[in-house]
Order: sequence, then structure tokens, then C-alpha cells
Amino acid sequence: MSSFKLTLEYDGGDFEGWQEQAAGRRTVQGVLRATLAQLAGAPQHLTGAGRTDAGVHAEGQVASVRLATSFDAANLLRALNARLPHDVAVRACAVAAENFDARRDARAKHYRYRVWNGALRSPLRRRRFAHTRVPLDVEAMARAAGALLGRHDFSSFEATGSSRTHSVRTLSRLEISGAAGGEIRFDFEGDGFLRHMVRNIVGTLLEVGAGRRAADSFGALLAARDRSTAGPTTPACGLTLLRVDYGAR
Repeated sequence: MSSFKLTLEYDGGDFEGWQEQAAGRRTVQGVLRATLAQLAGAPQHLTGAGRTDAGVHAEGQVASVRLATSFDAANLLRALNARLPHDVAVRACAVAAENFDARRDARAKHYRYRVWNGALRSPLRRRRFAHTRVPLDVEAMARAAGALLGRHDFSSFEATGSSRTHSVRTLSRLEISGAAGGEIRFDFEGDGFLRHMVRNIVGTLLEVGAGRRAADSFGALLAARDRSTAGPTTPACGLTLLRVDYGAR
């Protein structure tokens, strides 16, 4: 039995998210599990670092897998990429410690949310960007974002109905770049993210950028711990998991 660390890239547009679901629902985990089973029999363990939602993309999703196989890492990478569908690929494969768990051992994640702020829609960006026509004030959004840095209870930005036991997370980076009328990027790094947290924060920041919410209101939003006080959930297509970091805390 061998353990591997897989780094995956996928276009989430035609997946019902990462997490394997009922029969008939196409998920990244399900496709990967089926492909691994073709090569080496059913994997005993297959865990992703983040349970990306339907429509969310990844450039650096990490999965841990245990297999009864004679493949080494290089051959497993080639064999998987020869069999996986066009919208998912293995970017790297390495032998891992027997107890490596991609989700439990993750120390930080980097997400990027992309917005196309052009007056006209962009067909070439439609699968990777959310679109808003109203010119956005990037400086105002950056001022508002500063209140979210650090360790906070992010309940106001968590999807309703979540089963999490607590909502405290540390957000170490929230950087906004780009300009009104073009591409705007929201880069998030933190030790963990609640369900829809990034998309709900971006939706609230877009209200600031459009002049519908005050830039200095985010401290009160955090204190409220109430989802109804924050802005809308932005489309999944704009979100990409860029990287998962491992190592000592």
C-alpha cells in the first residue's frame, strides 16, 4: 500500500463540486476515484484539501490517496493524465507519508476570485469571471477589506445551514488588484474558509465598490455574526483554489 500527494487542476464548470455524491452526480472526487480504480483498484483513502463547490475551479487542489499499486509517482501521474477527462488533470504527483491527509494537514489556502468589470459581457471570460457592469471603486473595496484581516468570527459571511462547529478563522491576506472597467482580482489567504465565505465577502465588497455600502461598515458586520447583514453570494465561476500550503504551524 502506497500513499501519494496529488496536485490537481480542474475546470469546475461541469462538476457538481469536489465531494463525491449520489450516483449520477459528476464530481471531481468521483471522477478521480473511478480513474484510480481502473489503474490500481479502489483507493482505500481519497481526500481533498478543500471541498470546492459546484462551478468552482482549481489550479492547485491537493488530494491524498492510498493505493495498492506498483506505480511510482512519475508513472502514476502519466497514467492518470492519460485517462482523466479533459477538464481535470494531475499537475504533480509525489510519494507521501503513510498518514498524510490533504485536508487535515493543510495549513493555509489561497483562493482567487475574478471579476470582469467591463461594460459589455466577455464570452471568453464567462467560465472564469463573474461579471458586473457598474464601475467599481477598487480603493474603497480595499479599505473595507482591511477590517477582515486577522482572526475573527466570520459567521456573517458563512452560508446558512452550515454544519460547522465554530466560525472563527484567520484571514492573513485579502488583496484587491485591477481597475474599474477591466479585470479585478480578490486574493484570499487564510488557515481555513467557511462555506461560501469567499464568495459572500466578495459580494459584500462589490456593494462597497458600487457605492451601495459604506467602506467602514465591515467591523460592524463581523460583530453582528448574522448572514443577513452581509451582501449576496457571487457566482461560483469566479472562484479558483490556487494553492494549498503544508508545513509546521
